[in-house]
Amino acid sequence: MLSVSDISLSFGKRLLFKDVSIKFTPGNCYGLIGANGSGKSTFLKILSGEQDYDSGQVYIPAGMRMAVLAQNRNAFDEYSVLHTVIKGYTKLYEVMREREEIYGKADMTDEEGMRVAELEGDFAEMGGYESESEAATLLAGLGINGDMHDKLMADVEEDIKVRVLIAQALFGNPDILLLDEPTNHLDIESIRWLEDFLLKFNNTVIVVSHDRHFLNKVCTHIADIDYSKISIYAGNYSFWQQASQLMARQQKDQHKKAEARAAELKSFIQRFSANASKSKQATSRMKELEKLDLDNLPHTSRRFPFCGFTPGRDLGKIVLEVENFGKELDGEKLFSKWDLNVQAGDKIGFVGPDNMAKTAFMDIISEEDEADEGSHNWGVTTKFDYFPKNNTEFFNNDMNMTEWLRQYSEEQDEAYIRGFLGRMLFTQDESLKKVKVLSGGEKVRCLLAKMMLSAANVLILDDPTGHLDLESITSLNNGLIDFSGVVIFASHDHQFINTIANRILEFTPGGVIDRRMTFEAYLENENVAALRDKLYGGHHERLKI
Repeated sequence: MLSVSDISLSFGKRLLFKDVSIKFTPGNCYGLIGANGSGKSTFLKILSGEQDYDSGQVYIPAGMRMAVLAQNRNAFDEYSVLHTVIKGYTKLYEVMREREEIYGKADMTDEEGMRVAELEGDFAEMGGYESESEAATLLAGLGINGDMHDKLMADVEEDIKVRVLIAQALFGNPDILLLDEPTNHLDIESIRWLEDFLLKFNNTVIVVSHDRHFLNKVCTHIADIDYSKISIYAGNYSFWQQASQLMARQQKDQHKKAEARAAELKSFIQRFSANASKSKQATSRMKELEKLDLDNLPHTSRRFPFCGFTPGRDLGKIVLEVENFGKELDGEKLFSKWDLNVQAGDKIGFVGPDNMAKTAFMDIISEEDEADEGSHNWGVTTKFDYFPKNNTEFFNNDMNMTEWLRQYSEEQDEAYIRGFLGRMLFTQDESLKKVKVLSGGEKVRCLLAKMMLSAANVLILDDPTGHLDLESITSLNNGLIDFSGVVIFASHDHQFINTIANRILEFTPGGVIDRRMTFEAYLENENVAALRDKLYGGHHERLKI
């Protein structure tokens, strides 16, 4: 099995890993998680040999083959789509090319005849005769048909390249599979296909992803990077997250009896097992949980911010009325002659590939832009706050965080303001940091603190999860589920949309689809599928979020 022993790595004074020793067992899928900057991608590079380390050892048993999801989409531009997939098994591809080169000669020398005989043996042993068929099967599963196989990678669209590189990593049944953010820029159908593939995959998988739905679906274990160590726990991400929070709460209460602690944890494990009963891996996962040492449940230094949005007043019957809406951008029609009625209780999730239309609509109803045609009217009881995709203008100033947030608060007391920053995990010292030097994730947390202060009963959010870590995404997710007002939002996070939205809207070239249902129901609905095909000009458009 793949294992590491006493791995340590520092970049200057920054310690990333210290004496990390773990084993990865075949048949398991490990979700590698950690705070932003904790070294998730770096650890994958250590395993694959792309990154040197200060001390320790990576052990891969002889004869085991490792495959890595390529991150450079342009690295294979000179190769055909089919050959790019087969290049995932480098040794097989080299044998195949040398074999073809010799067979392509008009005359073959005795030496070449002997060499090709050796190659034939290697080719057969590595499954070369089935290689094109296997590659074609993988591509078909990812929605890439035979007419694309001979095209050069340089000539195909970016979304095709992403899927080809997924097929490349999976090709040839590797013994160890390393996947860094495999669902990024991938359509929903391809993600579902990949989930099913990994559920049936019998070898070792280590995956880094910010997609909680994906981690929950495929992972049998979580490998948590914390305190420069990596600890492995049985269960998927949701189990790790809930169990780690439970442990943190219990650590704060030193007076709790050990019996009560054990009873609560055992009850939690039983509830988790029951909830996981639909999973294909439920049986093996439940066995793992039954063997858990209660003292070996997750302990983590990471904290979850508090996202709680309290409306200042209840919404009336009319929230937002949109009539005959139309907008063009750079000569491209985003939407036209569109009517929309938003009601109290609506939580509207925008899906589909047209991100420009989503942003344009939110900009218009937030009074940041104007429609080319039509009108919109907010109800008299509404107060909205907007989280825009581009937040640069909010932070082009010399204010520190406390000063910046105070301008959006009726209550000017500094302790009150710092309390809201504290909810978003900013320390007292950090609250004096200039906003113009904040990271992307810090800016997002500042804007969320602003929204919590607003007392708005309508929240409009354009891709709020883009720069957040898993803990912050989870907290925001829960906060919007609990919010009693209206939410209008777009996100690339499957679980975020599915657990918040009760109404799904999709901009298409032929009009807007509007359905009162969850995202999962939208994906499964045959009438919606038929309507999508019609509105996309009679062809099947793979859904992206």
